[in-house]
Formats: sequence, C-alpha cells, structure tokens
Amino acid sequence: MCELSEPFYNDVFVSLQALKARGYERLVLQVGRGSVVPAADSCPQVKLEVFRFKDSIAEDMKQADLIISHAGAGSCLEALGAGKPLLVVVNDKLMDNHQLELARQLHIDSHCFYCTCSTLTDTLRTMDLSVLQPYVPGQPKHFANFLDKALGVQKR
Repeated sequence: MCELSEPFYNDVFVSLQALKARGYERLVLQVGRGSVVPAADSCPQVKLEVFRFKDSIAEDMKQADLIISHAGAGSCLEALGAGKPLLVVVNDKLMDNHQLELARQLHIDSHCFYCTCSTLTDTLRTMDLSVLQPYVPGQPKHFANFLDKALGVQKR
C-alpha cells in the first residue's frame, strides 16, 4: 500500500485547478498498475474517469482536447498521430534519460510541450497550444525506394 503525502494532494489539486482554468472539464486517467486509483468523485474541479488498461486508447485520444502522457516513444507517437496537442511528463529520475531526449526534440520541433512532475502545474498555466505544429510521420516507403535505387534493385 502506498501512502501519499499532503504535498502530493496539494500538487494534484493545484494542477486540476490549472486544467479547469484552461477550460477543461473532464479528465480521463489511465493508471495502469499504479498504486493510486482516484475515486470518480475525488476531484470536484473536473469530471474524472479512471481505468487501468484497455485494449486500445485510440478512441480516448480521438475525443481528447489535450493529451498528457509519459514520455515513452510509443505513447508520444500514438498521441501525435491522433493529431492532438500533447504535453509530455518526463520521469526525471531515470538514468540515461532517453525520455527527456525524445520530449526535448519533439518540443524543439514544435510538436509538444514537456515538463516534469514538479513543473506540471506551471507548464499547464503557461503553455500556448497554438504554437504546436502537426507531426508528420516518416514515409518508410520513400526510404525503401531510395535504397532500391541506390543498390540498383529492379522492381518487378
């Protein structure tokens, strides 16, 4: 069992207030194997929906106005592929932090905002979603055609 400190709850409350101030009225949380599963009525600021796992969260992403995600590559690419504004929360306690590298590059390319848990509320308050640019996935077929041409492979 995990005991949560009062500062944790204060941080969550302030972050929820920041979401509400931006006009968000509903929060859908995937908690996975997490030890904290908030009750649906625990957040009076927003309507809260909580689940552990689903076969696919594509429909949730499609309905979202903002996606807040951890910085796993698959999660980031799925969120960007949904064409929704993305805020990536980096786990800054990881060694050799590839999550930070990915989030920073996506931010440099204007595809998302990123923060850590400790800077989440400030980021929610200050981010300007209008500056984000759509993510255009790579075209592996073009690369394959280039390789075929470079290697002199004849197509049948």
